Amino acid sequence: MLNRLELPRRLPRRIALLGLPLFFGVAGVSHFTNRDFFISIMPPYLPAHLELVALSGVFEILGGVAVLVPGLRRAAGYGLLALLLAVYPANIHMAMNPAEFVSGGTPFWALVLRLPLQFVFMLWVWWATRPDHTMRAAG
Repeated sequence: MLNRLELPRRLPRRIALLGLPLFFGVAGVSHFTNRDFFISIMPPYLPAHLELVALSGVFEILGGVAVLVPGLRRAAGYGLLALLLAVYPANIHMAMNPAEFVSGGTPFWALVLRLPLQFVFMLWVWWATRPDHTMRAAG
């Protein structure tokens, strides 16, 4: 049972946890609704662009849903961290080839901002899905 002081302390993390399915769900679905964009940001040295875009979209959706299941949360968190790391080359490709993306309407600053922002997303996933030691000690 939570005491009155624990709930406010844990609320930000609960909100962060509930935001993950929304964020990754929308991102995952967009891999199918905006497929051409995601294919265009794939580095040319990677094979099977269409398949990798679809696979990453599926894993974003699955990972986002899985964080809501307490028994899967930690594994889902690790999976989402791996996924964020796996798609990082696309962010690097965009920043290293800005002309193609700026001419398509993406501001240059957004291409550069994507690089550190990916690590913010990683921190968000880690913080929201790490084990809750206060519940374990109380249980």
